[in-house]
Amino acid sequence: MDGVAKPSTSSGSGVTDSASAAAASIDERFADLCESKLGLDDSMTRQAMQLFNETKNIKSSMSSLGGGSPEEVERFWSACVMYCVSRLSKARRSKESGSVSLCQILRASKLNIVDFFKEMPQFCIKVAHILTGLYGSDWEKRLELKELQANVVHLSLLSRHYKRAYQELFLPNDGKCSDSSSESNNQEVSDYYRFGWLLFLVLRIQTFSRFKDLVTSTNELVSVLAVLIIHIPVRLRNFDIKDSSYFGKKSDRGVSLIASLCEKYHTSEDELSKALEKTNTLILDILKKKPWTATSACQQDNLTFIDPGLTVFKDLLQGGSLKSSLLILEKEYENAINTRGELDERMFANDEDSLLGSGSLSGGAINLPGTKRKYDVMASPAKSISSPNPMSPPRFCLSPKGNSFCNSKMAPITPVSTAMTTAKWLRSTVSPLPSKPSGELLRFFSACDKDVTDDIVHRAGIILGAIFTSSSFGEQICTNMRSANRMDAIWTEQRKMEALKLYYRVLESMCRAESQILSGNNLTLLLSNERFHRCMIACSAELVLATHKTVTLMFPAVLEKTGITAFDLSKVIEGFVRHEDTLPRELKRHLNSLEERLLESMSWEKGSSMYNSLIVARPVLSIEINRLGLLAEPMPSLDAIAAHHNISMGGLPPLPFQKQERLQDKDEIRSPKRACTERRHVPVDSNSFRSQVKDSIKLKLPPPLQSAFASPTRPNPAAGGETCAETGIAVFFSKISKLAAIRIRSLCERLQLSQQVLERVYSLVQQILSQQTGLFFNRHIDQIILCSIYGVAKISQLQLSFKEIVFGYRKQPQCKPQVFRSVYVHWPPTSHNGEKIMLILSLSTMKYLFLLSSLC
Repeated sequence: MDGVAKPSTSSGSGVTDSASAAAASIDERFADLCESKLGLDDSMTRQAMQLFNETKNIKSSMSSLGGGSPEEVERFWSACVMYCVSRLSKARRSKESGSVSLCQILRASKLNIVDFFKEMPQFCIKVAHILTGLYGSDWEKRLELKELQANVVHLSLLSRHYKRAYQELFLPNDGKCSDSSSESNNQEVSDYYRFGWLLFLVLRIQTFSRFKDLVTSTNELVSVLAVLIIHIPVRLRNFDIKDSSYFGKKSDRGVSLIASLCEKYHTSEDELSKALEKTNTLILDILKKKPWTATSACQQDNLTFIDPGLTVFKDLLQGGSLKSSLLILEKEYENAINTRGELDERMFANDEDSLLGSGSLSGGAINLPGTKRKYDVMASPAKSISSPNPMSPPRFCLSPKGNSFCNSKMAPITPVSTAMTTAKWLRSTVSPLPSKPSGELLRFFSACDKDVTDDIVHRAGIILGAIFTSSSFGEQICTNMRSANRMDAIWTEQRKMEALKLYYRVLESMCRAESQILSGNNLTLLLSNERFHRCMIACSAELVLATHKTVTLMFPAVLEKTGITAFDLSKVIEGFVRHEDTLPRELKRHLNSLEERLLESMSWEKGSSMYNSLIVARPVLSIEINRLGLLAEPMPSLDAIAAHHNISMGGLPPLPFQKQERLQDKDEIRSPKRACTERRHVPVDSNSFRSQVKDSIKLKLPPPLQSAFASPTRPNPAAGGETCAETGIAVFFSKISKLAAIRIRSLCERLQLSQQVLERVYSLVQQILSQQTGLFFNRHIDQIILCSIYGVAKISQLQLSFKEIVFGYRKQPQCKPQVFRSVYVHWPPTSHNGEKIMLILSLSTMKYLFLLSSLC
């Protein structure tokens, strides 16, 4: 017995020693990463080790990070920890030295930027409670992960745009046959290319502190191209200025360079001229080059046949001056990123940089280098927002030969060109509009029981001031703070005006349509409704932000700043598209994608106003809704918003409808007055999937907006006396049904399931939505669909595992990893075991599947 026991004890000790050694080696490797590879000081190292140690107990649940091998999981885990510490540490908040950039972390961890951004959100989900304990509840906002990812996507697009333009404009060498000469000229061209990209990066830093956007950045990049065209030696040009279709705008004095570039890149002469002025100022101030006018330098070959009037700098790119200019720009940029940057953006000029990686960072809509752009767009759940045919694949021109250039009409369709075309709509259609209500709109305002003009103008100023402000965006670190903040102020004021004009334009169209529905001009219930106006302003602001493609203020920022919820916004999207017929296709697609996000999960999240309507339409659900604390809080008053953002109220008295709105919110929560009527929900009584879908989305004309935004307990005279909540929930559930139908069909076809199985899955989802609505609470619609397919497959005795279903789902365009990696389950307070969360949800669905045995 003893002889047997001893080896057993020895073996156990060996395992323990091995585990301890492995843990020690992991600690040692992380300490080495901090101290040797990243050179952190003692304070930062201690903070990093603290977060590293506190997340050890959940490392085992991160086996999906990277490729899943222990070595990859450790590298991703270490990099994610270091990024959190570098962004959230006290050293960063106090602007002390010792922090590191993301690029340094990734190079030390041997990771690329694409893979990092794919895995970092999953890390944050796992360690959210730890980060909250260490860094406070606002850690996610301060981490700025979404903003940094958007910046990476934009820079990737801009670098490709720059590379394509440079290759069209300039030769890779001067055509000499000598090997040594060719080598020399290749190096020379490389320096010109680097100069252009560096000039753009420094210009971008000098221009903006926070509000970088793709449209403004493109204008700046085009201004850099203009500088290169008039300064790079003629022998390296890939065009003849007289004959090239690239420069189609000419006058009797020669080629109009600014006008030609505007036509090519869809910008305006005014915006490009302003960008070129800033570029010239930067060259004067930083590179110390002396300007001279084109007329005084007319003998130079570079300026022959170019319309005079442009600023030319003596010896800017000549001989040793090019080298010294590169060194100055390098130093200027390095000083800037040492104090404010997370990225060394110079890497985007080098496609071979291993840090770039390959793959998509935005669900296929925008891809990083080395990937093909996808144009798949799901059909909109809203009846009137039918998605247009997918965009045709881009048409790329053949490589230019001699003086033959791509015609601008044949230019490839790229995310940058699409953004510039959409910005042209805002510039040409919205910007010329007045910033005050039109005469017709004022007549609608005055036709109300009380003239609401002052109230509406007053509210618009406060809400737009809250959205477009730089005061609430954390720390702003910039080498030229005063100049950058001044540019930010100009930018926000311009965007505010665009959003205000768009708001008044669409509001007028909506009032006109609403008056026809109601056969009268008295729209008091609608025009005095606080929630309606905030939704309209939020939608207008979101379209302006989406047009410019901002790095900051990304959705759902407009919801947070206006005090509305996703469910509120979903009520105006369809009407907004219907009543603005000039809206570009890309903005319709943007609203379509937003509506999908609102329907699939955001409207089901805790704090959604959907629950305030649901407890009126379905009183039986009120106990569960209240138990889970899902109800929305009352909207913050305009006074509170103005005070929070330090916005002047202009001496106007409080708006009379504010108190009424808050009281209505209380009524919604405490006094459900009407019994639930299941007849409003679509029965599943058809054998055809197509007819089921058709029946489920068969609606009357959209109800008047007055009823959509009225108190949920208010009777709706247009719907047989049912409450406005019942009408609103019926419309909302119909959109959910259509979205579910689209996704079920797509996934079932991918899994090669029969039509009969497809119809059963759809029927089950319909039953869950109408009779077991609680399964949707705090969950994503795709989770319900995945589990329904699994349940129907089991009942139908199909050989289909849940793993296979998830594998198929991962190939869908709407796939989001958090759908199958993080699922809400209301655990008892003492339970912390989350390893079988998806299985539990599957079993919950299975429970109701067996209750609905008639389906099988």
